[in-house]
Amino acid sequence: MRTLHKFHGGIHPLSNKSQSTQNRIAQPGLPSRLVIPFQQHAGEAAKPVVLEGDYVLKGQLIGMPEGFISSAIHAPTSGTIAALESQQIAHPSGLPDLCAILLPDGKDEWIKCEKTEYRSNTPEQLRQKLRMAGVVGQGGAAFPSDVKLKLGMHKVKTLILNGAECEPYITCDDILMRERAPEIVQGAEILSFILAAEKVLIGIEDNKPEAIAAMRIAVTDSGNAFEVVVIPTIYPGGGVKQLIKVLTDLEVPSGKLPAEIGIQCFNVATAFSAWRAITHGEPLLSRIVTVTGNVRRAQNFEALIGTPVNELIAQAGELPGSNGYIMGGPMMGMRLPSASVPLVKASNCIIVASEELFPPAPPTQPCIRCTRCTEVCPVNLQPQDLYWFAKAKEFGKAQTFSLFDCIECGACSYVCPSHIPLVQYYRFAKSEIRERTQEKHSADRARERHEFREYRIEREKQEKAEKLAAKERAALAAKESAAKSAEPIRQEVVLQKE
Repeated sequence: MRTLHKFHGGIHPLSNKSQSTQNRIAQPGLPSRLVIPFQQHAGEAAKPVVLEGDYVLKGQLIGMPEGFISSAIHAPTSGTIAALESQQIAHPSGLPDLCAILLPDGKDEWIKCEKTEYRSNTPEQLRQKLRMAGVVGQGGAAFPSDVKLKLGMHKVKTLILNGAECEPYITCDDILMRERAPEIVQGAEILSFILAAEKVLIGIEDNKPEAIAAMRIAVTDSGNAFEVVVIPTIYPGGGVKQLIKVLTDLEVPSGKLPAEIGIQCFNVATAFSAWRAITHGEPLLSRIVTVTGNVRRAQNFEALIGTPVNELIAQAGELPGSNGYIMGGPMMGMRLPSASVPLVKASNCIIVASEELFPPAPPTQPCIRCTRCTEVCPVNLQPQDLYWFAKAKEFGKAQTFSLFDCIECGACSYVCPSHIPLVQYYRFAKSEIRERTQEKHSADRARERHEFREYRIEREKQEKAEKLAAKERAALAAKESAAKSAEPIRQEVVLQKE
């Protein structure tokens, strides 16, 4: 039996998970329209390859990946591209972004999918297939999986599948493991093959007995390399660094990636999508989404990417008294600017909020230096010091106190007796530092361009002066040559006159 380890801190908030695990995964009907953002992943947005009025089939490429860190976008069903325009998306700013508006035709007609036997392909070929299938991390970060695999190739000895799902309310991974465990394991085999990993650990919190049982049955034919490990239920035990610590006792150094210590971690839903992409040639068109909170039937739906949130909530039966919508969990999720924004590849949960479920926060009081935030911080930071530095806008000091190691889990805010929104201060400080860094880079580039322009102008002046001087020397040489040529003639004329 594997020895488990502990990470620093952690909390035990109410789970609120049982409400949405009473029923099997539901298949909602086709929405009236799909709003498909071209930016659904970390990195560069995909480039549209369709035009308004185009008819597309389910699974057809509509957005080509641009740059190294990017991912493809596909049509979730068959229909007509009604528009390519800016639409409000799931972002705290509420700002719009470029989206394709797809009107379904109701036929749900597929493109021809190319199935693959993964062992007959090279790891590089499989990575490219995942890139063009639009497979990204579905645990929340939406980092392109092909890039993550590239960074881990020839380095990773241990592949970790993250089935912890530690945040309250969210149960999409739990229900996925219960119902589709064999496919998840086959996806893990594909990822392990690409990485040439020697060991696969599947970490699941002990509050998911049905998922644990299903996954243990699924790995029985995968050999000793696969191991389902039951870990204690504690938030944020599903964080990548925290899960690695619990399973291996290794710590990812500040500013480093897990691959640099021989480990790579993928969400169980990502492994499932990798299986569909390689084995069946199906791009990432849908995902399991928990719809819970102030609804009549909290449950998990297999929803198409681009489905408007309000249409999915309607399937769960929204109750009176709602006062907002949260995408993600209550700890790390975000309040949506509108219920009409679309689901994206990172949308794992929609919580319909109400005052009863989420009462207004009490007034903020001054920090009393109780150090409770320090005790629960899973990254072992000094949250109260980071708070003072952020509040005073002493961003340099905040960086020296490892501000960017903060995973914004909200544990510090959860236990703060003064009800200080600590995470908001950290996000503010991070955004200010990033903005100032960007401004410095822009200023440096502007200075470099100015200096190069000055150098170019000076060089052109010098070249012009050199050309003029050369021209004058040539003219003088020609004049002297002409004078020398004329001298014998002049002497002959003189002699004739004499």
